[in-house]
Amino acid sequence: MNNTLLSHLTVGEKGRVLSLTLPADARQRLMEMGLTPGTECSVVRFAPLGDPMELRVRGYHLSLRKAEAEGVAIERL
Repeated sequence: MNNTLLSHLTVGEKGRVLSLTLPADARQRLMEMGLTPGTECSVVRFAPLGDPMELRVRGYHLSLRKAEAEGVAIERL
């Protein structure tokens, strides 16, 4: 098992969400958008300056700031 943070993935890499360690409001918002433990996601691209990152989650694209991605523990797939 190769655990890391979502922010450490590169374009094309996939991962499975293990946990979210963010303030309650940010954690709730991400969970409402489908980023829940057990969910698979992949990195589609990064903005030109590297922030935000675009993810594919549950069939749609989600833009996420790297600061938020730092609070998402994932298992590389």
